[in-house]
Amino acid sequence: MKHHPAATWLTEAADAAQRQGPGNLLRVVLVVMILGCVLTGWFLLRGYKRKDD
Repeated sequence: MKHHPAATWLTEAADAAQRQGPGNLLRVVLVVMILGCVLTGWFLLRGYKRKDD
């Protein structure tokens, strides 16, 4: 197994990230969508915790 210095590994990772294209936009859209679903669920379900005394 070859040893790769950390600087070389980081450079290769940065180059690969630039070649991915629209992947970053898709990740952002998915993260925002998931967070929106979680916040909407929390907002809707928090009303069921209240007790009507």
